Amino acid sequence: MDETMKLRKATYHLWTFTISKLISTFGVSVFTFGISFYILSITGSATSFAIVLICNILPRVIMAPFAGYAADKYSKKTIIIVAQICSVVAVAGLLAVSLTIGLSLIAIYLTEIVLSITSLFSGVTFSSSIANLVDSERIQKAMSFNQMSISIASIGGPAVGGLLFGLVSIEMFLIIHMVSYIIAVILESTMDFKLFTTRITEEVNDKKETMLQNMKAGVTYVKQHRILIVIVWVALVINFFFGAFTVGYAFILVDGLKVQSAHFGITEGALAVGMLVTSIYLSTRKEVKFPLVVVKRGILIMGALMALVTFPLLIQLPYIGVVSFYIVLMFTFGVSMVFVNTPIGVMMQKRIDEEYRGRVFGLLETMSLSLMPLGMVLFGFLYDVVPAQYVLIGSSVILLLAVFYMLRPSIMKQAHPELENKKIIEEPVKVVPS
Repeated sequence: MDETMKLRKATYHLWTFTISKLISTFGVSVFTFGISFYILSITGSATSFAIVLICNILPRVIMAPFAGYAADKYSKKTIIIVAQICSVVAVAGLLAVSLTIGLSLIAIYLTEIVLSITSLFSGVTFSSSIANLVDSERIQKAMSFNQMSISIASIGGPAVGGLLFGLVSIEMFLIIHMVSYIIAVILESTMDFKLFTTRITEEVNDKKETMLQNMKAGVTYVKQHRILIVIVWVALVINFFFGAFTVGYAFILVDGLKVQSAHFGITEGALAVGMLVTSIYLSTRKEVKFPLVVVKRGILIMGALMALVTFPLLIQLPYIGVVSFYIVLMFTFGVSMVFVNTPIGVMMQKRIDEEYRGRVFGLLETMSLSLMPLGMVLFGFLYDVVPAQYVLIGSSVILLLAVFYMLRPSIMKQAHPELENKKIIEEPVKVVPS
């Protein structure tokens, strides 16, 4: 295939990938909203709802290394299509149960576990495939479009879900979910996941390795690249301390400031709007030159915003001022999130060797999610015994100090040696008088 045809195919991939991700993510968002409301309406138990969250997170933590191994070892296209088909079968099974004997919590939990695993395999494989689907110059655009799909689904999914919940049955939610997956499968089956591959043949030694040895090789690869180790640790620390934000934000607004549920939903919607606007902006811009620098600034802003969440607890504001303050804060938070996720995603796509990309993304998924449940439990306990402002401000300070240390100047120069050259060029030349 000549270069012109490859670029045309890459353009097709860019839009097909975006539409597929938008449809499937939107379907998931509507489904999640419907199932959440259904569980709360029939049980009235927050514990039952929390178990659904555990059924979503825990399988991802356990299975992420296996998903990374599979993405590197087997056909990426096959993995994604099989995962999507398994999702359709799982939801069809839940629909059959609902129509015959009626929905039960056990059936919902089992379906949630299967969907968590299938979405993990398709997600990790897609993440490791972006550099194979589009040309190098448009990887940032692809990552931005991916973020746009998530943002649109985050905004529209709950809105559509809320509208449908009062009009249609839970079975209709399941059918919508199935249809979204089926459309995604059809679109993904037309994509060439080897368009820009750099792997010519499989290594003979790879075929002799056991699965465990192959997975260990991925860990060894990360250990050999200091910047990747730093990225993994930064992801771990961020996800742990943002447990304080996730739990504390709702606690402060609903319990502490008595913000109405409708207005609370608007503030959360501002997060998705900020992500969407920034994703559109980045999709039209040239690739970020020093991604780790942008990532560091974005995380520092997010850390500072964590502390700012407590501002209305310290300074009394009128109700409209409180809501307006949190709308602006969450919008800014969404902007910062995209400036963290997109540049680091582009950087990893370009710097990680293709034969290790799946295992590295799988390891990052495990590390990112592993401490999230612990963080939520720990900070949930702290909010019950310590004033909320102390928990959030303390978490913010520790996060900022950790980021300053982990992304210190020596690490930044190692990631971007051009920074040193840029500094030398920008320094004024001193003229010594004769």
